[in-house]
Amino acid sequence: MSQPTLRMRLAKPEDAPAIAVLVRRVVRRWVLPDQSHEAGKAFISRVSARFLREKIIEGQRFHLAYLGEVLVGVSGIRDDCHLVHFFVSTRYQGRGIARRLWERTMRDAIRRAGTRRFTLNATRCAVPVYLRLGFRATGPEQVAHHGLRVTPMKMILPITRGERA
Repeated sequence: MSQPTLRMRLAKPEDAPAIAVLVRRVVRRWVLPDQSHEAGKAFISRVSARFLREKIIEGQRFHLAYLGEVLVGVSGIRDDCHLVHFFVSTRYQGRGIARRLWERTMRDAIRRAGTRRFTLNATRCAVPVYLRLGFRATGPEQVAHHGLRVTPMKMILPITRGERA
C-alpha cells in the first residue's frame, strides 16, 4: 500500500475547528511544559476555533498540510511577513512536512507581497526547527506581551540576480 501524498491548500473559515484541534494537541505536548500556567492558559484561548476563524476571515493566511484526509500541519502568517502559527502533528514530525509547509508559506508571501524579511517568536521547543529552516535569533529569550517565553527570530532572503533591492 502506498503512502498518501502530502497536499496543501489555504484554509477557509470552516477549517478553524480542525486547525484548533491540531494546534491544541501540539501545544499541550510541546509548548505548555516550558511556560507558566497563566501564559499557557492565555495561549490556549488564542487558538480556539472561534478565534482562528476570525483571523482567517480578517485575512490571515493559514496554509494546511494533509496526508490523505488527515490534517497534519498548519502555518499561519500575518501581513505576509510574521509567522504566528506553525505546527506539525506530533506523530508526523520528522518527515519533512514542516520544511515543505514553510516553503509553501514563504513562496505565497513572496508572490503576494514581495516579502524578503520574515519574523516570528519561537517557543523554546521550536527554536531548533526554525534554525534548521534558516531563521536566526535576533535576541535572547524574553517574555512576550501575552506572557509566553519566546525567542524573537528572523529570516532575510537575499536579493537574487535581476531583482531590485
